[in-house]
Amino acid sequence: MSALPSDLEIARAARILPIGEIAAAAGINEDAVEQYGRYKAKIDPDRLEAPPPFGKVVLVSAMSPTPAGEGKSTTTVGLADSLARAGHRVMIALREPSLGPVLGMKGGATGGGYSQVLPMDEINLHFTGDFHAITSANNALMALVDNHIYQGNQLNIDPRRITFKRVLDMNDRALREVVIGLGGPRQGVPRQDGFDITVASEIMAVFCLATGFSDLRERLGRMTFGYTYDRAPVTVADLGVQGALALLLKEAVKPNLVQTIAGTPALVHGGPFANIAHGCNSLIATQTARRLADIVVTEAGFGADLGAEKFMDIKARVGGLAPAAVVVVATVRALKMHGGVPKDQLGTPDVAALECGVENLRRHVHNVEKFGVSPVVAINRFASDSDEELQWLLAWCEAEGVPAAVADVWGRGGGGDGGDELASLVAQAVAGPASFRHLYALGLPVEDKIRTIAQEIYGADGVEFSVPALARLAEIERNGWSGLPVCMAKTQYSFTDDPARLGAPKGFTIHVRDLLPKTGAGFIVALTGAVMTMPGLPPRPAALRMDVDDAGNPIGLT
Repeated sequence: MSALPSDLEIARAARILPIGEIAAAAGINEDAVEQYGRYKAKIDPDRLEAPPPFGKVVLVSAMSPTPAGEGKSTTTVGLADSLARAGHRVMIALREPSLGPVLGMKGGATGGGYSQVLPMDEINLHFTGDFHAITSANNALMALVDNHIYQGNQLNIDPRRITFKRVLDMNDRALREVVIGLGGPRQGVPRQDGFDITVASEIMAVFCLATGFSDLRERLGRMTFGYTYDRAPVTVADLGVQGALALLLKEAVKPNLVQTIAGTPALVHGGPFANIAHGCNSLIATQTARRLADIVVTEAGFGADLGAEKFMDIKARVGGLAPAAVVVVATVRALKMHGGVPKDQLGTPDVAALECGVENLRRHVHNVEKFGVSPVVAINRFASDSDEELQWLLAWCEAEGVPAAVADVWGRGGGGDGGDELASLVAQAVAGPASFRHLYALGLPVEDKIRTIAQEIYGADGVEFSVPALARLAEIERNGWSGLPVCMAKTQYSFTDDPARLGAPKGFTIHVRDLLPKTGAGFIVALTGAVMTMPGLPPRPAALRMDVDDAGNPIGLT
């Protein structure tokens, strides 16, 4: 039996159309298109000759991820291609990949197999430079802050209470904690500092939640980067540099247009992680897609306990939008892993383990229902899945009253029929009545919002706040920020804050160690467990298998 082609080999063999043709087919007028080479372009929403947003949104989420893989982006692309095959006017809205996971362990974010967005190598590596612009804006702010302190500190900033960090779009544990300003008086004021990964920065969140360029500038000005010696918050507007930061982002804020293997248009823009940020592509891209398509297929990072909850309670509030349908992606392999099967034994059929692990899917499905949206389960098929396992899972979904379909979009996507049954179910869901609602009211105290998420979504018995977190709650109340939604920072692997507790655990407490007010983004980050805002690299990073051949073609990208 011959080996299956790699994602990169499939992408390289695909026929890719000039981006001008994709733009024209999507109804984008030429004046709004700014080409970045032959196969990428930025779209200027202000020049777009299209009606206000009206397209319906399909949100793709998933069960709790495992090293076995779930294929959420692959399913998103395959579903959109199949909806387009059925005659719907469709556009995809995805996040951009971060170099940290691409060179680390998770891999790229362009889908897989015959359900990919192209050009996959360029999207996964630098793309149109948006992340570099966000990194530069963040680090420019920090250079200006430290220079202000060095030049006399008229704002009375307490160097011990600067909450912003410098950022880098790379997993680099050595930079989590650093000391800067060493070397004498001419080198600045020494203080403890650190780095976050770019996708965890507040500027990334502002970038992805802004409704337009003027809103972006205002949100940048509202960001709190530290406190005075009197404990008063200091904002970017106080420093007077929001205009400079906006200038650095003026081109990046325009959504990026690419295409799938089947030619479906896709806007790929922004990229916050869902375990440490809100995990959704830019609102500007989503709303632009809604102006151009009847159905917009988008995704939110990791499981429905993270990305989907944040989509519903953060992004949907800001954008005034509601998902018409939610797809929860599951795989037989991942469910068996939640049922206790080691990764190296997942190829052996095991319905008993599947029955045990399906409790994880059950909780995610019922969580989606709490937002007033009826979910559709997409069973992303792997070659190792047995017919017995697939039929058992379909029967389980039927018994639960949840529409479900097996999707073979990795092997039969790219315009094939691998996602047609799933697309039919999603089209029915989109056409049905909607009664979307948020999980909590913004008027609740911050601690009650956190408890609501922990108990209703995670299944926790309660929440325990550390002493620093309790002090931060008082500070949030004192500064008038208690009306903001909450963005939980939690491990993606478990409903708990312990990544080792798989399945659907009960009888646990969520531990909140600190709270970070993001006043420009407009939410409060609750740090739980040991989750890091600067990840580290694995023992054998993906970078070890990467190279470029003599013709300039990439090798080893996934």
